[in-house]
This record gives sequence, structure tokens and C-alpha cells, in this order.
Amino acid sequence: VLSYGYTGHFLFSAFEYQGELGPSPHLVRSLSHEAREAFLSALVSEGRAEWLDKGHRKCLILWHRIQEWADIILSFVKDNGLEDSVMTVEEIRSGTESRGTELHGIDRTILIRALRLLEQKGKLAIFKGTSTDDEGVKFSL
Repeated sequence: VLSYGYTGHFLFSAFEYQGELGPSPHLVRSLSHEAREAFLSALVSEGRAEWLDKGHRKCLILWHRIQEWADIILSFVKDNGLEDSVMTVEEIRSGTESRGTELHGIDRTILIRALRLLEQKGKLAIFKGTSTDDEGVKFSL
């Protein structure tokens, strides 16, 4: 499931699933509710997934852990000389600088979680815009 999800992420519900779950989605569908929840809980405990709701009905499966995504962002910033720059969240995930990197096309939920982690560590500041399209990030490395 993890290697199949390399393109970013997909949502998986313990009761229903959205999208392809790997080369054999029939295997996951054939699991009982308890087995699916145990499978997802194991991924969550390893940092490879996060529950999106308290009822454990939706789960975000991660190719990279959030800390790994944060490290990828830091490398991207350093490699592109953006240490004291400001970018929008959309520029990070779909701008020219991110083309050819793992950040290009990253799911917004994953990107925001990694950016918030870096903000907690004092590596950047997130600025709210008037819409989600103009949220800004000020890097301070």
C-alpha cells in the first residue's frame, strides 16, 4: 500500500475506501472492519498514516512521514537559495521551482502539516491570506 501510494497520498476509510489501494485492492476490501482498522492503526503508530477524524473512518496514508516531508521542504529551500524568501503554498506545490521534485503536486493537506511542523521548530512562518490560494510562507533558515 505504501509503495503504491508513492504519488502523494490517498484517503482510506476503515469502512469504505477512495481510490486505488495498491496493486491488489481486492485484498484490502476483503478484510473485516476490525482487520482494516488494525491495519490502519499499525500504519498510524509507525507514522505512516494519520487519522483524519476521531471516529477512525478516514485515514491519510503517507508515502513519507510528516517529518520526512519537512526535511524535503528544507532541502528544497536550501537547494534553491530560498532561505529568506516568501512563497505561497501553491508555489511550493506547483511552481516552477518545485518541478522535478517530490514537492511538485504534493497533496495540500500533507504540505500544510509539514509546514506547520517546521513553523513549530522556528524554520518558517505561515501567513494567512484572504483565501487558501494565497497563504504565504516566510522561510527563515
